[in-house]
Amino acid sequence: MTQPTPAESAGQVVPVRPAGPKPAMAIPHDEAVRQKQLDTMKRRATLLLAGATVLFVITRAFESRYPWIGYIRATMEAAMVGGLADWFAVTALFRHPLGIPIPHTAIVPSRKDRVGRTLGAFVQRNFLTREVIEFRLRSLQVGKRLAEWLAEPVNARTISRNAAVALSSAAQMLRDDDVQEVIDRSLAKRVRSMHLAPLLGKVLGVMTEDDRHQEVLDEVIVLASRTVNDNSDLIRERIEQETPWWIPSAVDEKIFKRVLGAIQRLLSELSADRDHPLRGRFDEALDRFIERLNTSPEFAARVDAWKEDFLDNEAARRFSQSMWEEAKEALARYAEHPGEATPSAIETALVTFGQKAVDDPELMAKIDNFAVDVAVFLVARYQDEVADLISSTVAGWDPELTSHRVELAIGRDLQFIRINGTIVGGLAGLIIYLLSKLAS
Repeated sequence: MTQPTPAESAGQVVPVRPAGPKPAMAIPHDEAVRQKQLDTMKRRATLLLAGATVLFVITRAFESRYPWIGYIRATMEAAMVGGLADWFAVTALFRHPLGIPIPHTAIVPSRKDRVGRTLGAFVQRNFLTREVIEFRLRSLQVGKRLAEWLAEPVNARTISRNAAVALSSAAQMLRDDDVQEVIDRSLAKRVRSMHLAPLLGKVLGVMTEDDRHQEVLDEVIVLASRTVNDNSDLIRERIEQETPWWIPSAVDEKIFKRVLGAIQRLLSELSADRDHPLRGRFDEALDRFIERLNTSPEFAARVDAWKEDFLDNEAARRFSQSMWEEAKEALARYAEHPGEATPSAIETALVTFGQKAVDDPELMAKIDNFAVDVAVFLVARYQDEVADLISSTVAGWDPELTSHRVELAIGRDLQFIRINGTIVGGLAGLIIYLLSKLAS
């Protein structure tokens, strides 16, 4: 026997495509348990009916000798009628009773197509409506759950890594020349359409607010200091080349140490002293530069000319090409070795968004509204297709196997109808017999 699929293991009826021969439906692993429970209930209902029949025969034989037995006989007679009637009703749902093709029997296999259409229409009218979807989504608090889920770094990391794998796979499938052409065309068009001077002025203006540009200057100073230390040998060689040949090497070494020491002291002072005169000159020069960017048409035209020269230069193409190559390589590295990388920008952004959304009721409400709008749009767009899917799927099921599966699903409960019919029928027969005796 083949292994059951997850859908079959859940006890679902597996649809079979209507085109071509219909293969047998696989058996769920719990079908044997359901079949056993159904058979047990069938035996109980049948034994109850058989017991009523036996008692009826016995009491019928002795009723003339013992008149009081008539009460038992009437009860068993009515119980037989009730039990037989309910046996016929339950059996007629799934098959022809005793194999006799009585009209309006075997309802499930013969009417399954209509049941499928009715079920599809029922789901469409009662489940796929804006009111139901909106109420359910708002009660689920989609925004809160999503924000709390994204705020967990593990979940954000999973999304970012899966996104990196998908993007890396897509990037490998693209031709570099095609991508390069698109980048060059779109980048050049976008850059040519904007005036860089006022934009650059606004960016620098934002950077200078609250002395944020000083933080950039601190990083530049650290970088300059590191560069000087890393290139001290190059500075020594340069000094030796620039000094006359008759200057002794010891003097060159002293000059080198003086120059290197002076540079390092200056950088250290700049780093430690927030009020250093050079910092003030830097502020003044930057303010004048921003002012020219924002107010000088001549300087703005010169910046645009620099922009055009850059776009027409081969360096621009190499820059855009390097952007694509580095992005593709970074995606590939991250997709292949996600455990070795620090949190990506996507991951950090997702975590930050989740944390801020948790503390922002207004943003949470917007997320909920967005989820509702998307769900309602999809429902309105595809509710007819869902109804058709249900209808066509049910139509593709094998009639006999469908009847068998439905009986396994609800047949055990239906056997209680037979049991109740036998008991209630017997009680009704007893009451009728009592009334007839009283009336006579």
